Amino acid sequence: MAARPSDIPVPNIDELFRPTHDERARQNMVSFIRKLAIIDMRRTLKEDYEQRVEPRLGREGLNPTDWQSIEKAMEREQSYRFYSSVRYNAQEMCYLSVQPAVERALPQMVDLAQDLSVRNPKGGSLRLDPGLELPNYVTSLDVHLAPGWVHAEHTVDDVAQGAVVSFGGKVFSGQHPYRKRAGVVGESIAYWIRKKWPRFAPGRILDLGTTSGKNLLPYCTTFPRAEAHGIDVAAPVLRYGHALAEHEGVPVHFSQQNAEQTDFPDGHFDLIVSSFFFHEVSLKATRRILRECRRLLAPGGIMVHMELPDEGSVSAYENFFWNWDTRNNNEPWYTAYRAQDPLALCREAGFSTASSFKLHIPDIATFGFERHERFMRGEIPAPAHGSGGWFVFGAERDEQSS
Repeated sequence: MAARPSDIPVPNIDELFRPTHDERARQNMVSFIRKLAIIDMRRTLKEDYEQRVEPRLGREGLNPTDWQSIEKAMEREQSYRFYSSVRYNAQEMCYLSVQPAVERALPQMVDLAQDLSVRNPKGGSLRLDPGLELPNYVTSLDVHLAPGWVHAEHTVDDVAQGAVVSFGGKVFSGQHPYRKRAGVVGESIAYWIRKKWPRFAPGRILDLGTTSGKNLLPYCTTFPRAEAHGIDVAAPVLRYGHALAEHEGVPVHFSQQNAEQTDFPDGHFDLIVSSFFFHEVSLKATRRILRECRRLLAPGGIMVHMELPDEGSVSAYENFFWNWDTRNNNEPWYTAYRAQDPLALCREAGFSTASSFKLHIPDIATFGFERHERFMRGEIPAPAHGSGGWFVFGAERDEQSS
């Protein structure tokens, strides 16, 4: 008896990425340097500020009360300059270290993605819009220092940037103690949603700026009856994400759309999510996207966005630390976004004050289920963002709102 198409295993596009021994060694070394900068040197830098720089400034009658003053003081310090140099180069090397293996595998990756986009063996779909005008905040810079970012196309039906961003991200977080596996942000938020709203059962889920969809898939596991959609302006990452989802057996519907204005009907989704998204778009776009979220949410629907903590939620020193990326990581909207209050942004978009929220939630992979129960009971706080916790904001759409 001949096998049916659905019985044939779907190849894994990730497995086509096969670095040589030397390439793997280089990637491991870059992961080590990245961890050294973002964890170890971060700790040492803060100690240097608190134990040496801040007391000296106090003696001089210059007591910094905001992040700008701290940045001005630290820019001249060798500790900060060395930290910045290491961190910048480590960031850049993350993506450069995976490019040779991606280039070798690219013809096979393209062929596989093309095949799966036609057959959709697991029931997902890929809808691209060649005429979509990509916003300048995506195309004007190599965001994160990733060459070509998510949008550049080097060949017909290209998936290269999907692979570069995906595997560069693995190098980026390879030795990070709080990013144990791909998709852990979505996994953490989905678990928190299920605990906070135990009766919530979304029929449709939308992930904004989904790239390859790895933070969308955990929502599909948590809410297996939901219809999952992921949108992004960049075709290469959507092609790659569709191939991944088909291999995982999850019927995700990917479409190339600008989150500022989508083609979905009013009230189409029960849950709208995003991860690491808003700080990479302009403030004007942020406001448009949140208004679009309100339009797309059904009454009683929920939106939850994982983002950087706003300035009002952390100390002046932490604001100095987080805003490093604005000047050094090709993320020009970083500081301007963080200066906004997420609750005010939700209200501007039409959500009520009572239904809007912002808080830190635990990273489920490192915090554990037992401690999460204690967190939900209010017995212990969540760790800080990036140190075992994630900052989230969002709102519920009122049942009676129009």
